[in-house]
Amino acid sequence: DVFQKHYEAQVAHLGKVNDEDLFAPVFTSARRRAVWLGINLVTAFLASAVIGLFDKVLLEVVALAVLMPIVASMGGITGSQTLTLAIRGLATGQLGKANYKVLRDKELQVAALNGVLWAAVSYYWFENTILSVILALAIIINMAVASLSGVLIPTLLNKLGIDPALAGSVILTTVTDVVGFFVFLGSATILFLY
Repeated sequence: DVFQKHYEAQVAHLGKVNDEDLFAPVFTSARRRAVWLGINLVTAFLASAVIGLFDKVLLEVVALAVLMPIVASMGGITGSQTLTLAIRGLATGQLGKANYKVLRDKELQVAALNGVLWAAVSYYWFENTILSVILALAIIINMAVASLSGVLIPTLLNKLGIDPALAGSVILTTVTDVVGFFVFLGSATILFLY
């Protein structure tokens, strides 16, 4: 029992986790999370502003509005998976300067393979070739950016002394939404309106 408690305490310390953080009073936890929810609200307006830049193409091709959540979702899930692995690696001491590049490169390759797979599926799903190409391109690019962000964001937050478990998903969501919408709607504007 003594060894088990000692081991658990060491692992918790590596990840800068303690019982106070996990079982803090409701008001304290709500206050800490409210800051990041507020930041999320501001960044959601940023994503909306990116969408607003492409209002003409959305009016012309209504199907784009229906497909936008697919791009954001695929990037968001890819980034969340990588973010979770990176946070776990930081918490357990498995991720450091020595192997950061290895994880980053591996996650980029995983995202590229999955991006091509799901882009191919989307290509056969639609009867509109141009729309399929736009969706495929946006999925591949957004998933690649999401995987890179999933490793970079928690590492950077950790260096700044900010808890990546609370703040990482807010920043990641902004990146995947803005990049995904910009690539998707930007390429649609080029191909449909010019």
